[in-house]
Order: sequence, then structure tokens, then C-alpha cells
Amino acid sequence: MNSAPDIILHRGLFTTLDRSNPTASAVAIADGRFVAVGQDHEVMKLAGPSTKIVDLKGRRVLPGLIDNHLHIIRGGLNFNMELRWDGVRSLADAMDMLKRQVAITPPPQWVRVVGGFTEHQFVEKRLPTIDELNVVAPDTPVFLLHLYDRAILNAAALRAVGYAKDTPEPPGGEIVRDAYGNPTGLLLAKPNANILYATLAKGPKLPFDYQVNSTRHFMRELNRLGVTGAIDAGGGFQNYPEDYAVIQKLSDEGLLTIRLAYNLFTQKPKGEKEDFLNWTKTSKYKQGDDYFRHNGAGEMLVFSAADFEDFRVARPDMPPEMEGELEEVVRVLVQNRWPWRLHATYDETISRALDVFERVNQDMPLESLHWFFDHAETISDQSIDRIAALGGGIAVQHRMAYQGEYFVERYGAGAAEATPPVRKIIDKGVKMSAGTDATRVASYNPWVSLSWLVTGRTVGGLRITPQRNCLDRETALRMWTENVTWFSNEEGKKGRIQVGQLADLVVPDRDYFSCSEAEIADTTALLTMVGGRIVYGAGDFSKLEAVTPPPAMPDWSPVRRFGGYAAWADDKANGKQGSLAIRTMQACGCSNSCGVHGHNHASAFTSRLPVSDLRSFWGALGCACWAV
Repeated sequence: MNSAPDIILHRGLFTTLDRSNPTASAVAIADGRFVAVGQDHEVMKLAGPSTKIVDLKGRRVLPGLIDNHLHIIRGGLNFNMELRWDGVRSLADAMDMLKRQVAITPPPQWVRVVGGFTEHQFVEKRLPTIDELNVVAPDTPVFLLHLYDRAILNAAALRAVGYAKDTPEPPGGEIVRDAYGNPTGLLLAKPNANILYATLAKGPKLPFDYQVNSTRHFMRELNRLGVTGAIDAGGGFQNYPEDYAVIQKLSDEGLLTIRLAYNLFTQKPKGEKEDFLNWTKTSKYKQGDDYFRHNGAGEMLVFSAADFEDFRVARPDMPPEMEGELEEVVRVLVQNRWPWRLHATYDETISRALDVFERVNQDMPLESLHWFFDHAETISDQSIDRIAALGGGIAVQHRMAYQGEYFVERYGAGAAEATPPVRKIIDKGVKMSAGTDATRVASYNPWVSLSWLVTGRTVGGLRITPQRNCLDRETALRMWTENVTWFSNEEGKKGRIQVGQLADLVVPDRDYFSCSEAEIADTTALLTMVGGRIVYGAGDFSKLEAVTPPPAMPDWSPVRRFGGYAAWADDKANGKQGSLAIRTMQACGCSNSCGVHGHNHASAFTSRLPVSDLRSFWGALGCACWAV
């Protein structure tokens, strides 16, 4: 190295994921890349007069987390308008948040709770009623989206969107009505979620400058959780290039704190081929830089192949025109050497799509195209083998952490044990990575996903994946780091703490490898670095931040009061302990935790175990839940 590094981090416990150099205590960074990874005595001697030195005081350091499926562009445009119930453990707390937000939201603005939570995370195990929403907000429109199965609107929101007795039923959805035919405020996806999307789209939007501010705050919230990169999967009502102007502006001004690869998602039923013909003429695969780059097509290629993800209703059958429409689009993509991602929840959809891919491959080889399926909850062994033969990949997300209870209710606990079959896919050698599918169908918190992969538990505490199908912590971490780089065609560039790779890392607030399993989901970052810049710092590291967004706009934004996941800013402002483990203890009300279950004793009491007395000492495999 000819010149001194810009920054050195030392006295740390670095998990590099570099198999030739798995651990280190110090790293040196120059020009946004790691230039030395080793022991303190080796790295510290590289320091020059201008090198910044950061003492990590023995803390664990991991490669920056990369979400393989995040609707970050759409999420950023709306983040400052959304009241997030992600991670809130009681409906009472959630409704208190709602009431406080209603009090400061001016007309004609709405209060929106747009996904990222499930009723099962609440100790009450239910959603609010429409009457409860009307009491809290008699005049302010409230729109509440629960996963992709339903939306609940108060009376003011119904008036704002104009739904009445003569409003026609949406295709694939339902406007629930009372005995007189008047809408009640409940909208259902059956299973088409378009009625939920379309209703939300009727609400006020932020002006452009506020959208820029909103996107910066969403990125910062992700940085607070250790996320340094993501692949944007497009999304409904996210039009290209119009809705990409904000992220493009931030990229041009060097203000991105998340590395972003984006896929293009068609918005035109029956006009999908035209979209991709136009886009392949005006956009080039991989165009951009290490912060903002094009990543191909999807996750929507054709609407006739969309099988949604609502386990509260029966699996939809794809129409007979699916194969023909999908083949037309895939041929356009292969001709232009564009990879793609395809949303597919059920094996029935995956197997039919594979028929198309195999047919195209006969005369237009898919070799070296980094194409993949998203979600794949019920994928079969045969389909996994077919994907392997074609050189494709599988990107899973933690949707089952939010919908596992519904899946078990419909298909049984046995079927849920390998949904999706993560361990089996890894064992078969198929390219695989993990993400969230946030912000609506699940939370953007990566640690919830890592917890799900390691523990097999939903956010409601239900154990759906047996230990034999769960991952060890290192394998789960690789699913969130180096494995994701194949899906954005950036292998060897990021995902590890290794000389030559981009200097993206996170110092979590606890040791991921030694904390209890029950603590993984509660993790946040103390320091997050992207390209050698410290983009988030907490506690002793806060003064090291290189970039901090201005206050959230508008001044009534829920972000100002509540922050984000688990209302961390509200807890901080009121001197509360924000840990979900603490909240669980408080909700439990007992004085004894369990080394296996923490304070989630209910899961132990209701476990499927071959014993006659579930409360006995051996009733939960020797755990201490019996002592509560």
C-alpha cells in the first residue's frame, strides 16, 4: 500500500466470512475498500498522520447486511407518512401510538399503518376493530394494511376514498358490506391484493423534496439495523422511471447510504412484453455504479403468473395463458441478456414457469444469466433440481415469520416444517440468499429474518421449523451477506470483510454469535459503515457519523416521534427500555425467564411433545417454563 489508510478499526472481533482468513481484530480502509484485514499489530503500523483510528473495544464486527428483496424505492417515498407497528408487542401500545399520531396529523392527511406487522405479534393476538379505529379517529382517515390479506379503514377513510353502496366489487378482492350493502371498512384480498394497493394509492402523496427526505430517513433506519445493501424488487404502483427520480437524485448527490441494485417491475397487465421491449432499448443491464445499478427484470414479469402470498385463502390457479405470456417476456430478456426474478409462492406456479424456462433454454441458453425465483415457500424437490440444472437461484424471505400461523391453520404443522425448504435447497447446492420482502408483507428488520432462519419461530413465538431444518448462525449470516452478491452479479465485490472488497460492515449492539437465540431479533447497530463512511453511529460512535439527514418532513411525520421498528425513538425520548425481550417480560408478568424460551412460556406449554403433562419439568424438553 503506497499511502496511509483513511480509517482503521481495531480491537474488534471481526467475523470476515473469508474462509482463508476467518477472523481478525483490525481492518484498514482506503478509498472505500478494505486494504488490510488482520491483527492489531499488523494493521496499526499502517496508520499515517491523517488516519482516523476507531477503537471497537472488543465488539463483534460483521459484514454489512444485504437484503435480497426489499421494496426500498417505494418504501422510501412513503416512509415519513407511515406509522410503523413493526416490532410493537401489544395492540394496546399500537393503538396508543395511533391515537397520538391522529392528534397531530392535519387534514386532509391520513394516518397509515402500512404492513410490516402481524396480529400474532401482539399479546392480544388480534387486530383492532373498525369501531376501535372510529373511536380513536372520528375525523382523520386511518388506513391499516395487515400483510397482504386485508385493509381496515375507519369511516373517515371510507369517505375519503369514496367507497359506497354502488362501488363495484374488485376482481379477486372483496369490499365487505353490511346488511344494507354499505361498505364496512374491511377490504379483503381473495387473493388479489390490488384492491389494497389501489385504495392506499388514493391517499395524499408527499411532494418531491419531502420524498427525498423520506427516502433518506428510510435508509437511515435500515442503517440503524445494520443494512448496507439491498436489491429492490420493484413493486405495485412503482413506475419506471418516474418513481426512481428521488433515488437517482440521491445517487447523483452522493447521499445514498444503502447500495441499491434495482429490478424493473411491469405495471401493465397484457402490456408486459411492450414494457420490457421498451426498457431493454432504453436501459442497459448493470448500468450505474456500486451504489445504484440496474439488476434486470422482475419480480413481476407477467400478471398472469402472479400467485400472491395470502395463506388465509386457497392457492390460486394460474390462468391458461400464463405460459404463453411468460415465454414472450422471457425471450425478450434472454435476447438482451437481462436476468430476471419471478415472484412465485407455490410449487404449482414454479413448475409451470420452469416449463417455460426449459423451453426457452433449448434454443436460447440461460447459461450465466443470474435469474431466480423469489419466495418459493412450497417448492418441491423436483423443482429445486430443475432450477439447479438450469443454473438458476432461489431467494427466500421471512414471510413465514409473519404468516406461519395462517399457513399451519390451512395446511398443518407438518407441511410448515420445511416452508420454504431452506436447508434442503442449500444441501442441493442451489444458489440461495435471504431477505425480507419489506415493507408491507413483512418488516424490514434483518435480525427478525436471521432469527427466523436460526430458531424456526414466527414473530408470534410459534415454532414452525424443527431444529433439523434450521440454520446455524454462520450459514444464516452468509445468506444475508456474501450469498446475496450472486443475485446482483457482484460476487467478490462485497459481502465479506476481505482485502479488495467494498468496506461495508456493521458493529451490532450484542455478539451475534454468543447471545441467546431469543436475543437475535432484538439486535440493532452501534456502528454501520458503507464504503468506509460511518453512516450510522450510536452511543460512543455517534460522533463519528459522516452523514446525518435533516429532521423528518413534514413536522407531523410519525418518524419524528416514533422513529421506526418497535417505536425506538419514542422509547428513547421517554427513557424507556426498547428491547423486545424486556417488553415480552413485562407482558408476561412473571419473574422467571427460561433459557430456551425466554418469557415466551406459552409456546412451551402448547408445544407438540410426547408427554402427558405439558407443565411438568420435562414438558418442554427440560426447560424452565414449568417454574413460572
